[in-house]
Amino acid sequence: MELKWWHIGLIIALVLAGVISPFASSLPDGLERVAIDHDFIELGEGHEVMHSPMPDYVVPGISNETLATSLAGLIGTLMMFGLVYGIGKALKGSSVERDKN
Repeated sequence: MELKWWHIGLIIALVLAGVISPFASSLPDGLERVAIDHDFIELGEGHEVMHSPMPDYVVPGISNETLATSLAGLIGTLMMFGLVYGIGKALKGSSVERDKN
């Protein structure tokens, strides 16, 4: 099997996601930091706007936090790859159809 450039890119992305994810900052993101600084963080607690399959970037049900974070990074990377790959295929297919006409 011939390795293509995107195979190598995907492998690198998966290695980075699996290895570096546990080292991500545990500090709040920008929006959360503003809510804390201006004392309205409690208004958002318990009012979930959208359900997340991996809240706080960890896979639920796994007690080892490092493993749960690594898996979340791997799953997120694969999901994004699948989404972009699917969009690319759809756009390429529509371009082929346009060229035939």
